[in-house]
Amino acid sequence: MAVTRKEEPKGKSNWRGFTRLLVQANPPKLVLSIALGLSIISTLVGLVIPLFTKNVVDSFSVSSLNWTQISGMAIAFVASAIASGVSVYLLNYAGQRVVAGIRDRLWKKLLVLPVSYYDNHQTGDTISRMTNDTGVIKGLIAEHMAGFVTGSISIVGSIVVLLYMDWKMTLIMFSVFPLAFIILFPLGRQMYKISKGMQAETASFTSVLNRVLSEIRLVKAANAEPVEYVEGTTGIQKLFKFGLKEGRVQALMTPLITFVMLMLFVVLFGYGGMRVASGAISAGQLVAFMLYLFQIVMPITQISQFFNQVQKTMGATDTILKVLDYEEEHPNNGASVTNASQSIHFDQVTFSYKEGEPVLKNVSFAMEAGKVTAIVGPSGSGKTTLFSLLERFYAQQNGSITLGPDGISQFSLVSWRSQIGYVSQESPLIAGTIRDNICYGLQHEVTMEELKRASQMAYADAFIEELPQKYDTEVGERGIKLSGGQRQRIAIARALLRDPKILMLDEATSSLDSKSEVVVQQALQNLMRGRTTLVIAHRLSTVVDADQIIFLDKGVVTGSGTHQQLLEYHEMYREFAAQQLQLQDQLSSDPSESLTEVHS
Repeated sequence: MAVTRKEEPKGKSNWRGFTRLLVQANPPKLVLSIALGLSIISTLVGLVIPLFTKNVVDSFSVSSLNWTQISGMAIAFVASAIASGVSVYLLNYAGQRVVAGIRDRLWKKLLVLPVSYYDNHQTGDTISRMTNDTGVIKGLIAEHMAGFVTGSISIVGSIVVLLYMDWKMTLIMFSVFPLAFIILFPLGRQMYKISKGMQAETASFTSVLNRVLSEIRLVKAANAEPVEYVEGTTGIQKLFKFGLKEGRVQALMTPLITFVMLMLFVVLFGYGGMRVASGAISAGQLVAFMLYLFQIVMPITQISQFFNQVQKTMGATDTILKVLDYEEEHPNNGASVTNASQSIHFDQVTFSYKEGEPVLKNVSFAMEAGKVTAIVGPSGSGKTTLFSLLERFYAQQNGSITLGPDGISQFSLVSWRSQIGYVSQESPLIAGTIRDNICYGLQHEVTMEELKRASQMAYADAFIEELPQKYDTEVGERGIKLSGGQRQRIAIARALLRDPKILMLDEATSSLDSKSEVVVQQALQNLMRGRTTLVIAHRLSTVVDADQIIFLDKGVVTGSGTHQQLLEYHEMYREFAAQQLQLQDQLSSDPSESLTEVHS
């Protein structure tokens, strides 16, 4: 059965998903508790300061100064500053730990997602989940959470003291809170929508960067710089517009809050001055009242920023959860392959990438153990899809693929794929050394003797030994520092070192010049010896030597047999062979023309 996705979470702000993400990231609870505790202590010290100021103002004289109290307050100020600094550091530490935990989960998830996920999602989008979205969550924890907690305590503590000092002035102050909420709530919702759009556009822009920069040689060779510049500029302008929208919301939010607060100060100063004049309160009480008001106004700004960040974080949470909730592969589920030297049978296999558009239709054939089966057919006939099914990148919708009597789906992916060696036309290499590429994916230590033996059988040892750094030579991104033939031989050496029982060869010589082809063909003969081999054939030389040839046309097997048998009864195969002979005649008549040029 094909791999399917779980239902994706709805794109809405939900604390439940955010909480689940945090809990699964295993945050350092002790560190968070200490950090928040220190922030609370620092805030509580700040609540004492206005009361001390009140007493100083009401009974101010040089003779009444109590130096013990002043020293105590100075020590309290210093301790509060230290506690605040340590709290900020610990919150940053906790935020980084949480982000590292989320990124670790994402990275682990991305490695076990099926190939179908990457078919439907751009690489840049996926990278954005790992970098930008997790960074937004870190900002909430490390930069805004402490402000929200301490701000809330400061507001509640200040209000309690103010109610005790003068409940009438406090009620006047309360009248502004509903007004502030009416202003903040719709702007906060708008900020959430803008944040979601900006995250999506950032991911799209990252995809463009990743695509262009990873294929920069193609861009330059095709003189496509102007086209790519236009596409990149379009992304930049979209991000710019989202940034302006965010700026407009902030430009509305900040002045409105400031205006409301200033009006409140004016009203309270006027009313408070009248109460001081009437003797209802002292001047010290009015000063303390205004100081407490500052301790309410400043945290309100912090809390508004916290809720803005929350809206962004909810958007980031939604996109991260979409990745984490995607149905994944389970590499270790299933039995181990005990005997891979058996025939492989395709029985009535049907597969489609999109519903109603089958790529393979009731395909049946057998790959005899230790023999070579070649797949021939026009482009788009489903040859590469057969490879993908055998590698279990996808699962067929109907039919079965069996190793001996057992369906291959019952084996664990790790065990099954360890039996397969794959050499393609492109020979993908990773950025690293030749040694890294030959040993890639192996879990055990590879000795130099094993490394050299695999290189010799792949006919790669000669050119490797001529390099200054030999096996420690850097190959560059995608192996760009090596020639096509050298990359192919490295890929063959990698397959030899794995010692697979099943080989899949996507005509590994089709893009090489004639000199390199001879050497690579010799290496492939060493690799194929005694192994069950499936070859996508583009050339007559590969087909002639195959034990069995399967002709695939529009996803249907239209013929099978040896080269000679198909020549006798299969018309399309005869045309294929005739085209190959014509190409060979062209090569012999113009030996200076490269095989790649003629083939294209």
